[in-house]
Amino acid sequence: MALGPEVVKQIHERIVPIARDQRVAEGRRMRLDTTVVETNIHYPTDSNLLGDGVRVLTCTMKKVTEIAGAAGAKLRDRSRSVKLRVLEIARAARAKGQPNRDRLAQAYQRLLGATSRVVGQAKRFAKEIDDGVKRAADGSWQAVLEGLPRELESMVPLVQQVIRQTKARVFAGDTRAEGKIVSLFEPTTEVIRKGKAGKPTEFGKMVKLQEAENQIVIAYEVYDQRPGDRDILMAAIKTHQARLLRTPHLVAADAGFYSSKNEAAAKAMGVKHVCIPNRSTKSPERKREQKKRWFRNGQKWRTGAAGRISVIKRRHGLHRSRYKGDGGMRRWVGLGVIADNLVNISRAMAKQPGS
Repeated sequence: MALGPEVVKQIHERIVPIARDQRVAEGRRMRLDTTVVETNIHYPTDSNLLGDGVRVLTCTMKKVTEIAGAAGAKLRDRSRSVKLRVLEIARAARAKGQPNRDRLAQAYQRLLGATSRVVGQAKRFAKEIDDGVKRAADGSWQAVLEGLPRELESMVPLVQQVIRQTKARVFAGDTRAEGKIVSLFEPTTEVIRKGKAGKPTEFGKMVKLQEAENQIVIAYEVYDQRPGDRDILMAAIKTHQARLLRTPHLVAADAGFYSSKNEAAAKAMGVKHVCIPNRSTKSPERKREQKKRWFRNGQKWRTGAAGRISVIKRRHGLHRSRYKGDGGMRRWVGLGVIADNLVNISRAMAKQPGS
């Protein structure tokens, strides 16, 4: 696609200087926050992930059979029995008591066995296509057939990982299996817990949004792996300096960004007021500092970052990415940020004298 994530980022980076030149974002203040943009997946359960794997592999093998005919290994469609096992697990999971737990384990054992057999069949199909055992009768379909092993080979390792993590959780009680995935279609999705009462667990990617005056988002970042909030503060200040050509007078963020090292480094860079609370301090002097008017006013302004995130999610769909893959996530976030900036720049300019 021509409009990839890098192009979208370049467009955003061109809009920020326009906001600066129009004195909409002067860069005297900076606030910073992170949020989660969810990937477009259903709520992950082990049984549903196994069912998804069987469905996708079976569908691909049916395409192979339609093109290559009866040559080589025969397809045994286990979709119906797997679906029944998934429903059985769902019913057993809702019930309580030791007999139901035993029934749940037995159902998982049968589901895992069926899934493993489908995986083995998919491997045989891929090998037989590569070896020329399965061939298209019509030469125009041969190229299509030769592309199907790649689909099988890309899906098989993901299904095998789901099998491993299901065994670890159900039979060993290990919920943190190495390489754990929560979607076969968005395998890089992360499990993120930010302590929200209404939504304690989210499935997606961590996104950083940093703003200047008039709610202008001057930088955004979609992280491959969730970083600690305190690890991104200094890079954010440097980005602010580069894009708005000045060091912010005030930097405001929540307590997750605090460390004494960050505070000292920010002041060394020229930030006069570092408005980041230290919730665990026992120092009377620090507590008095955090009660001063400038600090309380800075934190009041900081809370607007949560409001900005809420508006972007409602107005521009950043609660969930509708594009696939990591590149799609970056495009989705970038387009939402650009759209929101255009709205806020136009509103700020409309309020300027002589407009």
